Amino acid sequence: MGPHPAVAAIRLAVRRVLHDILTELNTTAGVPAAAAADRVPERPPAPLVLVACSGGADSMALASALAFEAPRLGVRAGGVTVDHGLQNGSDLRAEEVVLRLRELGLDPVEATSVTVGRAGGPEAAARDARYAALDAAAARHGAAAVLLGHTRDDQAETVLLGLARGSGIRSLSGMAAVSGAGGRYRRPFLQVDRQTARKACMVQSLPVWDDPHNADPAYTRSRLRHEGLPALEKALGKGVVEALARTAQLSRDDADALDTWARQAEAGVRDATGVLECAKLYALPPAVRRRILRRAAIEAGAPAGALFARHVEEVDRLITGWRGQGAINLPGKVVARRQGGRLVIRQG
Repeated sequence: MGPHPAVAAIRLAVRRVLHDILTELNTTAGVPAAAAADRVPERPPAPLVLVACSGGADSMALASALAFEAPRLGVRAGGVTVDHGLQNGSDLRAEEVVLRLRELGLDPVEATSVTVGRAGGPEAAARDARYAALDAAAARHGAAAVLLGHTRDDQAETVLLGLARGSGIRSLSGMAAVSGAGGRYRRPFLQVDRQTARKACMVQSLPVWDDPHNADPAYTRSRLRHEGLPALEKALGKGVVEALARTAQLSRDDADALDTWARQAEAGVRDATGVLECAKLYALPPAVRRRILRRAAIEAGAPAGALFARHVEEVDRLITGWRGQGAINLPGKVVARRQGGRLVIRQG
């Protein structure tokens, strides 16, 4: 008799990601040079894959699936838990998670503490601190990848948050299955719902920790999870989460295509000195033109996280609604102005 369907689902999701990681590593390594006839080539060390685990149902399910699948594919499996220090006893919780990961057979396993700042709000600040810690852990252990337990439900929430902010199609594309420098972060569960992950923990008798912040209405994502999405499902019927996750993938495909188009078109809208020419920009579709403008602003020094759609729209009006208006001030002390049919974007 095979494993419970929920367990089978999470294992399959992890197996597919591990196959992708191994394929990429083999492709990058290439075919080794021919060894001397009397020598046997050394076997490369097994790659290490870490799981980021908070102790919650999603990440514990992910850790259990990684512990099961990794040895069967010749992969070493380890784990990292991040102590944000935002709750009393968070250090004890981190120690408990380390013990649970070791009981699953993961090695190396570590807990790392971070100091959460205030920039961008509490949720964004905690996220930034967490990813910095995970980057450091991956570099310290030489990990090929770090697995994250975001589920299809998390993806749906991310799409709705982007929609509420009035963001563009890139924000509506939600979280990528592969992200980070060199594709470090992998999200195997983006097609797995939260209930399946929790069920997998239950049938395997895995203890889980429910973060009280996830039920705290002070946090936007918590309100959306417990009030917004249930209201949408009540009004529109079941299937909202699946539809939003599907929207994320379709939006990502479109955004990737437009980004590629913009990169290819950019060289053709600059003069011999590299300055953007307004007439050539005007001839481009708005979605392509605005991508070029955003990229130019970031290259000039505008922080990507502080450069919003309204900023790019203001710069775009220097091209599409030119009435002799003055310069546009952008984040990072970057200024955009139109001069003699050209768009100059630079600091100061």
